[in-house]
Formats: sequence, C-alpha cells, structure tokens
Amino acid sequence: MELREIGEDNFLDAFNLKLAPGQERFVSHPVRSLAQAYVYRDQCRPFGIYVKDRMVGYVMVIYDYDAQEYDIWHMMIDEKEQGKGYGSEAFDRVIEFIRTKPFGDSGRVALTCNRDNSAAMKLYESKGFSASGNEDSEEIEMVMTVDQA
Repeated sequence: MELREIGEDNFLDAFNLKLAPGQERFVSHPVRSLAQAYVYRDQCRPFGIYVKDRMVGYVMVIYDYDAQEYDIWHMMIDEKEQGKGYGSEAFDRVIEFIRTKPFGDSGRVALTCNRDNSAAMKLYESKGFSASGNEDSEEIEMVMTVDQA
C-alpha cells in the first residue's frame, strides 16, 4: 500500500473511483476534491491510494494556514475495495506524510465526520482522533496531535 500524488498521469483513475450506494452523503467524489486541490494547490496534496499498481481510493491533505493545522479531506475507498483494511492502512500513511510537516510546523490534525458514518468514526477513533466539541448539524470535527517524524 502506498500513497501516490495525483497528477497528469493518474487523475482519470481517481475519476473512476466509485462510492458504495448511500455513501455520497458522507464524502465528495474525487472530481470535486481535485477541483478543490487545484484551487488550494499551494497548501494541498491529493493522493491516490494504491495497492500494487491499482488505485483503490483517494485522500487529500490540506494545510489551513489560518488555523495552523493539517486537515484530512475526502478520504474514500472504492466500493469494490472496501472491507479489506485499505482505509486503515492508508490513514497510517497519511499521518506519516503529515508528520513530515510539508506545509507548516503544526502537529494538529483535524477532519470532519458525518455523525451517521459509524464505520469512519470508529476508524478515526482507533487512530487517536477524538471529538473536539465543534460540530454542526451533520458533521463532527475530530482532532489529534502528531509528533514530528
């Protein structure tokens, strides 16, 4: 398992990833996410999640200069690849990347999770995230602190 930056040679693979039925309300499709990555290109890194030479998912890391924190956005695993542990392993790789402090010197990592997405919530908690107390009607912010590599 490895993360590979999305670029000219593999962005179409990201476009072909599919969410399982009902998951559209939990995460944006990579098409939208890659548009955001372009807009925030000076503070963002989009990755394909690869097993061997096959993209099985997508995740984006962005640095929020105002909050001085790393945010994990739009992580998803293709519907045919779910349940194989790829999400957990990819999450570990994302945290390793963040530990290198590629955009700024912050150890704070944040993400949001739909309160109805119990599988994602369980994964995030198992990786050390906890609710920050910030939430809106559907999303709960979760945070953790990472040490430098």
